[in-house]
Amino acid sequence: MTEELNYIVTLYPTPVLRKEAAPVETFNEDLAKVVEAMYRRMYDSKGVGLAAPQVGLPQRILVINPTGEPEDKTGELALINPTIVDRFGDESTYEEGCLSFPGIYAEVKRPDKCKVEAMDVNGEKLELEFEGFASRVVQHEYDHLQGILLVDRMSSADKLKHRSALEGLVAEYKAANAPAPKRGMFGR
Repeated sequence: MTEELNYIVTLYPTPVLRKEAAPVETFNEDLAKVVEAMYRRMYDSKGVGLAAPQVGLPQRILVINPTGEPEDKTGELALINPTIVDRFGDESTYEEGCLSFPGIYAEVKRPDKCKVEAMDVNGEKLELEFEGFASRVVQHEYDHLQGILLVDRMSSADKLKHRSALEGLVAEYKAANAPAPKRGMFGR
Protein backbone atom coordinates (compact mmCIF):
# COMPACT_ATOMS: atom_id res chain seq x y z
CA MET A 1 0.00 0.00 0.00
CA THR A 2 1.47 3.38 -1.00
CA GLU A 3 1.47 6.36 1.30
CA GLU A 4 -0.89 9.16 0.28
CA LEU A 5 0.57 12.66 0.03
CA ASN A 6 -1.14 15.14 2.32
CA TYR A 7 -0.14 18.76 1.82
CA ILE A 8 -0.93 21.80 3.93
CA VAL A 9 -1.25 25.29 2.49
CA THR A 10 1.89 27.40 2.81
CA LEU A 11 1.03 30.82 4.23
CA TYR A 12 2.48 34.26 3.53
CA PRO A 13 5.36 35.22 4.04
CA THR A 14 6.98 31.76 3.71
CA PRO A 15 10.02 32.25 1.41
CA VAL A 16 9.06 29.51 -1.11
CA LEU A 17 6.14 31.76 -2.14
CA ARG A 18 8.56 34.48 -3.28
CA LYS A 19 10.81 32.30 -5.44
CA GLU A 20 10.32 31.58 -9.12
CA ALA A 21 9.40 27.90 -9.36
CA ALA A 22 11.66 25.45 -11.18
CA PRO A 23 10.49 23.49 -14.23
CA VAL A 24 9.31 19.92 -13.81
CA GLU A 25 11.71 17.59 -15.59
CA THR A 26 10.30 14.15 -14.78
CA PHE A 27 6.83 13.06 -15.83
CA ASN A 28 5.99 9.90 -13.91
CA GLU A 29 3.72 8.36 -11.29
CA ASP A 30 5.22 10.58 -8.57
CA LEU A 31 4.16 13.70 -10.50
CA ALA A 32 0.65 12.29 -10.91
CA LYS A 33 0.50 11.69 -7.12
CA VAL A 34 1.62 15.28 -6.46
CA VAL A 35 -1.11 16.60 -8.78
CA GLU A 36 -3.78 14.42 -7.10
CA ALA A 37 -2.67 15.59 -3.65
CA MET A 38 -2.80 19.21 -4.84
CA TYR A 39 -6.39 18.73 -6.07
CA ARG A 40 -7.35 17.25 -2.67
CA ARG A 41 -5.76 20.17 -0.81
CA MET A 42 -7.44 22.69 -3.14
CA TYR A 43 -10.87 21.16 -2.59
CA ASP A 44 -10.38 20.65 1.16
CA SER A 45 -9.43 24.34 1.38
CA LYS A 46 -12.47 25.44 -0.69
CA GLY A 47 -10.25 26.82 -3.46
CA VAL A 48 -10.57 27.00 -7.24
CA GLY A 49 -6.85 26.88 -7.97
CA LEU A 50 -3.57 25.95 -6.32
CA ALA A 51 0.07 26.33 -7.33
CA ALA A 52 2.82 24.01 -6.10
CA PRO A 53 4.66 26.74 -4.12
CA GLN A 54 1.47 27.07 -2.05
CA VAL A 55 2.11 23.57 -0.70
CA GLY A 56 5.84 24.16 -0.29
CA LEU A 57 6.95 22.69 -3.62
CA PRO A 58 9.14 25.01 -5.72
CA GLN A 59 7.93 23.47 -8.99
CA ARG A 60 6.00 24.80 -12.00
CA ILE A 61 2.75 22.93 -11.35
CA LEU A 62 -0.72 24.40 -10.99
CA VAL A 63 -4.15 22.86 -10.73
CA ILE A 64 -7.49 24.56 -11.28
CA ASN A 65 -11.19 23.88 -11.23
CA PRO A 66 -13.10 27.15 -11.61
CA THR A 67 -16.28 25.51 -10.28
CA GLY A 68 -14.54 24.61 -7.02
CA GLU A 69 -16.70 21.47 -6.90
CA PRO A 70 -14.83 18.17 -6.39
CA GLU A 71 -17.68 16.27 -8.07
CA ASP A 72 -17.41 18.40 -11.23
CA LYS A 73 -14.31 17.01 -12.93
CA THR A 74 -15.05 18.83 -16.22
CA GLY A 75 -13.29 21.97 -14.98
CA GLU A 76 -10.24 20.18 -13.58
CA LEU A 77 -6.99 20.97 -15.29
CA ALA A 78 -3.37 20.44 -14.28
CA LEU A 79 -0.80 22.59 -16.05
CA ILE A 80 2.84 21.56 -15.82
CA ASN A 81 5.55 24.10 -16.77
CA PRO A 82 2.97 26.63 -17.98
CA THR A 83 3.84 29.86 -19.75
CA ILE A 84 1.31 32.59 -20.38
CA VAL A 85 2.18 33.58 -23.95
CA ASP A 86 -0.51 36.25 -24.31
CA ARG A 87 -2.93 38.23 -22.17
CA PHE A 88 -5.65 40.06 -24.05
CA GLY A 89 -9.22 41.29 -24.04
CA ASP A 90 -10.79 43.92 -21.84
CA GLU A 91 -9.39 44.37 -18.36
CA SER A 92 -11.75 43.85 -15.49
CA THR A 93 -11.48 44.18 -11.74
CA TYR A 94 -12.59 41.32 -9.52
CA GLU A 95 -12.25 40.54 -5.84
CA GLU A 96 -9.63 37.80 -5.49
CA GLY A 97 -8.77 35.70 -2.48
CA CYS A 98 -5.82 33.39 -1.98
CA LEU A 99 -5.39 30.26 0.11
CA SER A 100 -1.97 31.58 1.23
CA PHE A 101 -3.71 34.72 2.59
CA PRO A 102 -6.69 33.29 4.50
CA GLY A 103 -9.60 35.70 4.92
CA ILE A 104 -7.95 38.45 2.83
CA TYR A 105 -9.62 39.64 -0.37
CA ALA A 106 -8.54 42.41 -2.72
CA GLU A 107 -9.69 43.97 -5.96
CA VAL A 108 -7.32 42.88 -8.75
CA LYS A 109 -7.36 44.12 -12.35
CA ARG A 110 -6.48 41.55 -15.03
CA PRO A 111 -7.10 41.03 -18.75
CA ASP A 112 -10.18 38.87 -19.41
CA LYS A 113 -8.33 36.35 -21.61
CA CYS A 114 -5.04 34.54 -21.71
CA LYS A 115 -3.29 31.99 -23.88
CA VAL A 116 -1.15 29.32 -22.21
CA GLU A 117 1.40 26.79 -23.38
CA ALA A 118 2.02 23.96 -20.93
CA MET A 119 2.24 20.20 -20.55
CA ASP A 120 -0.17 17.76 -18.99
CA VAL A 121 0.88 15.22 -16.33
CA ASN A 122 2.02 12.84 -19.07
CA GLY A 123 4.32 15.42 -20.68
CA GLU A 124 2.01 16.06 -23.65
CA LYS A 125 2.08 19.64 -24.96
CA LEU A 126 -1.00 21.80 -24.46
CA GLU A 127 -2.01 25.12 -26.02
CA LEU A 128 -5.08 26.55 -24.33
CA GLU A 129 -7.04 29.78 -24.26
CA PHE A 130 -8.94 30.85 -21.17
CA GLU A 131 -11.47 33.60 -20.68
CA GLY A 132 -13.50 35.09 -17.86
CA PHE A 133 -13.17 33.55 -14.41
CA ALA A 134 -11.06 30.60 -15.63
CA SER A 135 -8.57 33.05 -17.14
CA ARG A 136 -8.40 34.94 -13.85
CA VAL A 137 -7.76 31.72 -11.90
CA VAL A 138 -4.98 30.67 -14.29
CA GLN A 139 -3.35 34.12 -14.14
CA HIS A 140 -3.54 34.15 -10.32
CA GLU A 141 -1.96 30.69 -9.99
CA TYR A 142 0.63 31.51 -12.65
CA ASP A 143 1.64 34.53 -10.55
CA HIS A 144 2.54 32.08 -7.77
CA LEU A 145 4.92 30.26 -10.09
CA GLN A 146 6.64 33.59 -10.74
CA GLY A 147 6.88 34.51 -7.04
CA ILE A 148 4.17 37.19 -7.39
CA LEU A 149 1.60 37.26 -4.59
CA LEU A 150 -1.83 38.75 -3.91
CA VAL A 151 -0.22 41.44 -1.77
CA ASP A 152 1.79 42.54 -4.84
CA ARG A 153 -1.42 43.03 -6.83
CA MET A 154 -3.24 44.93 -4.05
CA SER A 155 -3.95 48.62 -4.27
CA SER A 156 -2.53 50.84 -1.54
CA ALA A 157 -6.03 51.10 -0.11
CA ASP A 158 -6.39 47.31 0.10
CA LYS A 159 -2.94 47.02 1.71
CA LEU A 160 -4.00 49.55 4.33
CA LYS A 161 -7.36 47.82 4.82
CA HIS A 162 -5.64 44.45 5.39
CA ARG A 163 -2.57 45.78 7.21
CA SER A 164 -3.42 44.14 10.51
CA ALA A 165 -4.13 40.73 8.93
CA LEU A 166 -0.94 40.89 6.85
CA GLU A 167 1.13 41.86 9.89
CA GLY A 168 -0.53 38.99 11.78
CA LEU A 169 0.58 36.48 9.13
CA VAL A 170 4.14 37.84 9.32
CA ALA A 171 4.14 37.63 13.12
CA GLU A 172 2.82 34.04 13.04
CA TYR A 173 5.52 33.06 10.55
CA LYS A 174 8.27 34.67 12.65
CA ALA A 175 7.01 33.01 15.83
CA ALA A 176 6.83 29.59 14.18
CA ASN A 177 10.31 29.95 12.66
CA ALA A 178 12.18 31.62 15.51
CA PRO A 179 15.47 29.94 16.36
CA ALA A 180 15.52 27.94 19.55
CA PRO A 181 17.18 29.72 22.47
CA LYS A 182 20.87 28.90 22.76
CA ARG A 183 21.97 27.09 25.84
CA GLY A 184 25.32 27.52 27.49
CA MET A 185 27.54 24.67 28.52
CA PHE A 186 25.66 24.39 31.85
CA GLY A 187 22.19 24.29 30.28
CA ARG A 188 21.36 27.94 30.93
